[in-house]
This record gives sequence, structure tokens and C-alpha cells, in this order.
Amino acid sequence: MSTSFQCPHCPRNFSTRNAYSQHVNRCINTVYLSTEESSEDISDIVSSVNEMSLDDEDFSRINEFQIIREENSQVFYQYESDQDYAGDISFGEISHSSNIPEEYENFDEILPASLQSNEEPVSHSSNIPEEYENFDEILPASLQSNEEPEVENIENIKEFPNEAYADLMALVIENNLNNKAENAIIKFFNKHSDLSQLSPLPKNIETGRKFMDKMNISQLSYSKYCVLTHNSQDYFVHYRPIKNCIKNLLSNPDILKNLMFRYENLKDEKSYGEQNSGNWWKRAEKSISNHANILSIILYSDATTTDTLGKSSLHPIYVSLGNIPTWRRNKEDAKQLLGYLPILSAKNEKEKKSSEFKELARETFHNSIKFLLDPLFQGDGVDFNIYDKDIWFFPRISTIICDWPEACTFSLTYKSANSNYPCHFCLVQREDLIDIRKEVILRNHVNMKEYFDSNTSNLAGLEQVNNYFWSIPNLNIYAATVPDRMHHLDLGLFKYQIEFTMELLKKKKSLNKVNERIANIPRHSQLKVFKKGIQLSRLTASEYRDMMKIMVFVVDDLQIEDLSEVYVKWNEMYLLSRSEKFKESDLENFQKAINDWGDLFIKLFQNISNSHLKFPKLHSWIYHIVDTIREYGAINGYTTETYESLHKTYVKIPYRLRKTKTPMAFVYTAKLFDFDLSESMIEQNKKDLNLDKKMIKGFEKFIDCLKVYLNILNIISAEGCRIKIYSSVTLKNGAILRTKNDFHHRPWFSNIAVNMNEEELSEYLSDKGICYAQTLLITEIRLPNKSPMHLALVQWYDFIEETPFVYGCPLLRLVELYNFIEIEAIEDTIHVVPRFDKNNEYFNQEGGIKHVKTCLLRSLSLKMAVPFPTSLWSRNKREE
Repeated sequence: MSTSFQCPHCPRNFSTRNAYSQHVNRCINTVYLSTEESSEDISDIVSSVNEMSLDDEDFSRINEFQIIREENSQVFYQYESDQDYAGDISFGEISHSSNIPEEYENFDEILPASLQSNEEPVSHSSNIPEEYENFDEILPASLQSNEEPEVENIENIKEFPNEAYADLMALVIENNLNNKAENAIIKFFNKHSDLSQLSPLPKNIETGRKFMDKMNISQLSYSKYCVLTHNSQDYFVHYRPIKNCIKNLLSNPDILKNLMFRYENLKDEKSYGEQNSGNWWKRAEKSISNHANILSIILYSDATTTDTLGKSSLHPIYVSLGNIPTWRRNKEDAKQLLGYLPILSAKNEKEKKSSEFKELARETFHNSIKFLLDPLFQGDGVDFNIYDKDIWFFPRISTIICDWPEACTFSLTYKSANSNYPCHFCLVQREDLIDIRKEVILRNHVNMKEYFDSNTSNLAGLEQVNNYFWSIPNLNIYAATVPDRMHHLDLGLFKYQIEFTMELLKKKKSLNKVNERIANIPRHSQLKVFKKGIQLSRLTASEYRDMMKIMVFVVDDLQIEDLSEVYVKWNEMYLLSRSEKFKESDLENFQKAINDWGDLFIKLFQNISNSHLKFPKLHSWIYHIVDTIREYGAINGYTTETYESLHKTYVKIPYRLRKTKTPMAFVYTAKLFDFDLSESMIEQNKKDLNLDKKMIKGFEKFIDCLKVYLNILNIISAEGCRIKIYSSVTLKNGAILRTKNDFHHRPWFSNIAVNMNEEELSEYLSDKGICYAQTLLITEIRLPNKSPMHLALVQWYDFIEETPFVYGCPLLRLVELYNFIEIEAIEDTIHVVPRFDKNNEYFNQEGGIKHVKTCLLRSLSLKMAVPFPTSLWSRNKREE
């Protein structure tokens, strides 16, 4: 008989001593805690005393503490289905390709039943599983406190009392601050603001949260609908009516002014950019009245955990509109959380593995989607009020942005990559997945329904379940489940390329060398430093994109055929994939870039992969992405990056316009030296033992370079000259220029791009008018009766004449030429990477196509402070 531990303060029992101990520590506070919050300590305790499950009222707040993973959080990722590639590589701990664990193929059992469907709050009842004993820690204080809120009797609150109140609540929730920190902010503000009247802030943060709960934003209220009863358990869809979500989007004036209504494309040369330039929009528009408009509905689906410990998972559905231009749609306020779908729990392992349970899970998913979307397709279109005028729309599902497992759920194709027909786009057989020249039969509603009606769905890798989307007009669900770029490329194909590269390097006994190179990559403000080499198990999408920037240099000259080239081809393909618009000729070039990369990828890694690269993602990228662009516009229009970083509180905080950043003036930090100019002072300063050799070199060249600079300005005397030297300065574009002797135990001397004087461009070998240098000193120089001079002492890079570009990047060397230049002439900081195992050879990682594209978009008004001597980068004569 198992031991049971009963709480002395409530009826709850626990089977483990640890769970019992944790509970009692909180329960005793619940029993004896006063209801008056008289100190910040008590308010901190109140935030975690009650244990509650999610009911009607509280579910509307679940988005407030939803932790959505992406750029700045861990996005765990592995392969495309249940253990299909678990043995493909033998090193490192690999996570899952989707956010859904492998064992939850059918979205079942992620959220325990007790947390899915309780209709009434549960405080201290024994039906909460032990592993969710600390579930209260993820709930906001307003859901936990027993205190009656001050705003209890106030109804129809539509806005915050004042701007300070609103800013505080945004600050608190956006930064996920705990109650103690939040109340400390209020206390600090009230103490130091010298108020002549009552504080505009709430008494404490709990009051503020309750005020938000009472805000009456009708379009954002949640409801729930019982979609299934199974094993005596009710399962609910928690949702907001889709029309309300759309109304909320259309109530945003910044969205309205950019809204697109009609199909647009150039008659002389067809191109594909925004969704309304694609073939799908053209066909859909022709199928409706000439007096009506298409309302393009975009859905996004992904299971996500809702607490930092991963205890609880839900399946959210988001909605946006293809009528919103891509640049605007990729902002957070252009998306709405439509609701959460139920995730079924099996009563035991046998039921979980049964075909009947899996079929029930799929049916429940599609029934839930049907419930959410059906209101859009009842009647002859829908009227939405825009600028006080009713506009007639026909809502149509255009695209569903999702990763491969979710695409299979929507299309009801087999999820296993080991199935005979694993692609949801077409009927390619598994054995032919890497044959990138083979003809394929595309899936559509007609041929798939024929398999279903004849009860032979298995012959097409199709579940024998009726697909709700077959009834939706102007929709081919098999084409509409478009690949999400972040999961498909950053966390998909590129992740595979890195993994297989590591395995190849292990076989060649070069893995340690590569990890050392990665650790020695110079710092750059927009690049993560991988101090320990590649740690594959925990890289985020952002970090994989950082790896893209450096891997071609890391694997350079390793004597492995085509290894550098496959990264060159990847970068070319990836840059093209991010284009905002494609002409037909561009699509041909893009397809060629895909094929060139694909050929090398297969050649290099087919024998390393245990599955021989039979990945549906690889096949769909090579075969179907270009046709997808023709249908729905550029790939930039179907990325999940902003969906996964949607802020957890946008549901409860009313729409507020964002403030744009304005360029700032130069801001110096950390003054290192301040002295009157003299040769003795220069000599004295450069003897500082803490200086890096680069800064010492700067002092050695200081006097001569300053004489040249002052001479050009016709300044004869430097008498009374005062010198200040700083470790960093913030440029007008916000970039930080650094000359640090020790930054986290490594020196950091920024490399820069400098705009050349247009009149002198013909004299120099430059990168589209841009030249490169390394900063040695950052100075402010003051002369009597003169304006301060903001200068940087730099050492110049020169192109290596024999091979000026390698891997599409400038190949440079440092030359013994030094100048003072005006900081204003610095275009930007750049990332220069040493060519490993070479002497004085450097790659400009941001050069080539990428850097030129960026520079051409910028103003060319900034000039060099002094002209270069004609010996530098001269096409006809080189004095170096």
C-alpha cells in the first residue's frame, strides 16, 4: 500500500513527500494570510497562494502568460515525424522539428484533462495532478489573489485611467516582471516623482491586473464550445468569434490605410510579390461578384507550451489577412489569436496507440476548425465596416502557415516520413523524394476525395477521415499549407546541413578544428558569439541564421571537396528566398539556385544520412516552393517569425501606435584618456600595460595622422589642442563603434564601411563606393575657437588584387596606411572574419551581394573627411 501525505490545512493528499512539502509551504500562507496588502512582501506572496485550473473567465487571460518561443527564446527542433530520423546522426542531443513532441503525433495528451475542461475553478482539490502542483506559478496574480478588487463594481471599462497607468501595465507584462519588481517600480515612481496630486499609478500591481481584467473589449472576449465528450471528459474550443477578430484587425487605422482589395499585376511583365499578385487571388476574384472583394484569410497553427517549465501545452490558432501588405502583416498587431483547440487525453497507453483514438483526434481537430471558420461561409459574403462604409467581402482561406507535422494535420496526410506518399503537396513515392527531376502528380480535392470515397485512402498516404477543407470554396488544402520559412529553412534544412557537416567533419577528424574556428570568430554587434563551438541541441532560429553568416568561412580550405561551395550555394539561395518580388525570370533563377544547392547537398550528405536524405521538407522545397510563390506571392508573406514572437498580452492591452526611433546624435561612452596634445603625453599613454596592441599602434600613428588631417583643413597650429579618447561611440544609425582593449576577456576593435567621395571613386578599387577599415582610436579633438572634431583613427583594408572576391565576399588585407576620418563618414560597422590558417587575409562577411544591396539603399550623402592618397586602391598605380 502506497504512502499518502495529507495537508494539515486542507483536504488534499499527496503521494510524494516533495509535492506535499511544496504544497504545505503555500497552503499555510493561504490559511493565515491577511486580505489587506500592506507591504510589498505580502503582495509578493499573494501572487502565488491559490492553485487554479482554467475556467471560462480565466481562459481569456491565458494569452497573458503564454510563452511563445522564437528569436530570443529556445525553439526546440528535431525531425519531421515520429522517430523517422532519430538515428540520422550520432552526436548531440537533438530536439523536435515541430513544437509537438514525437509521442504526441495527433495532438493528444499534451494537456491533462483536468486542465483542459474544468468548468469551475478548482482551488485545493485532489483532482489536480501532482506534477501540476506548482501550476499557480504561471498564473497572473489577479487570477490567484483572494482579495476583492477595487474595480469590482465598475463596468464597461474601455481604456486605462491615464497614459502612465497604461505604460506601466505594458512595461510590466512585456518584460514578464514578477510582482515584487512590479510593486518596487510603483514605489520608486511615487517616491521620486514629486507628485502634487495622487499617483496616477495603481496602488499595487494586483489592482492593475484586475483593472485590465475588467476592461470591456467586446471583440476580444473569449467563449468556449464543447466539441467532444470522451471518456466522460468534455473537451472545449476556447475561442473568439472569427468575425470579431477580423473586425479588430479592420479597426486599426494603420492597417486600413494600407489594405489591398483587388488583384494587381503588371500586364507587360508578370511578377509575384504581395498575395494579391498571385494566381490564387486572380482565380478567387473571378469566382465572385464584380462588386465584391476577396477577404484573404491566413491561418497559423502550432502547439505551444504556456509556462516556462513546459508543464502545460495548448494548440493555438492565429488569423491574419492577406489583404494587408507583407511588410505590415509581419508586425505583431496585424495578427489575432483566434482560439485554442482541445488536445485529447487517452485513458491508457493501449488507447493512445489505437487507430480509433488517432482517428478521433483528427476528427476532433477538423470539427474544431469547422466550428471556428463556418461563420465566414454562411450567406452571400460578409459586410465589414471600413471608414463608416460597409464593404462587401467574400472570405476565402488563402494559406495556412505551418510546419510539416501541422500541414499533415490540416491535409490529413500520413505524418510519418516513412509512409509511401509522405508529401502533402503531391503523390511522390518515398523512394523518389531526392530525385529532383522526376515528374509528380499534385494532390487536389478531386483526386483525394476519390480515394476517400472508394475507401482506398491508404493508397495515397491519406487518412480515412473526412476533410473539412474539401467544402471550402477556392481552396486546395494540399497547396495552401505553405511551408513556413523559419521552420522549413532556418530550423529545418539548414539545421540538417549543419548536423551532417559536423558528422562529416568527425569522420575527417576536423571537428575540433572547426569548433576552435567558430569560437575565434571576431565579435560583432549583430552576431552571437559561439564560445564553445556548435551546441546543436539548443540553437534558436536566430542563432542558426547567425551560423549562416559564418559557416562558409569556418569550413574554408578544409580540403573537403564542395563543403565550402554548399554553404555558398545555400547563402545564394537563401538571399533569393527573401526577395520581396519575383518576375518569371527571377523564379527561373531561384529554381536554378535551389537545384544547384540541392545537387551539392545530396552529393555531400546522402551517405551520411541514415534515411539517405528522404526528407519531405527537402523534396517540397526543391519541387514545390516556386509554384507556391506563383500561387500566393513571395515567401516573405508566409513566415511565422512574428507569430511565434507575438506578445503574450496583446489580447488584453488595447491597440496603441508604436513610436518610431529617431536617429540620435553621437554618444560617447567610457572616456579612457583626457590630455593636452604633446608627444610626451602620447608616449606616456601608449606605455599603459592594459592597452591592446591595436590601440598602441593608434598612439604610434597619432601625431603624424593628426598633422596630415589638420594640414588638409589649413590649420597650421595645434597649440591648445585637447584630446579625449573613448572606448566607444554610438553612431547616428544606432550602431556602436568600439575600440575596447578588453570586452568580456577579448579585445574588440570595430571594422567599418566608409563612403568614398563620389568625385574620387574612379581612383579606387572599392565595393560599390564603399571601402573598409579597422578602428584603432575614437577621439574628440578640441582646438581654441574651433568646433569639436569627432574623429576615428583607422587602419585601411585593401582588396587582395589576385582574388578580390571569394565566396561572393571581398577578400581583404590590412595595409600600413592610417588616417583620421570623421565619424560622420562611417557608413556602418561591419563584420570582418580572418581567413583561418592564412596570414593577413580577411573576409568581409557583410560584403558581396548582401552588403552592396544594403549600401545601395542608404544615402550617399556622407563623405570622407579627407581624400585618400592616390596610392590607395589605385587602378593604375600601386605604391603600397
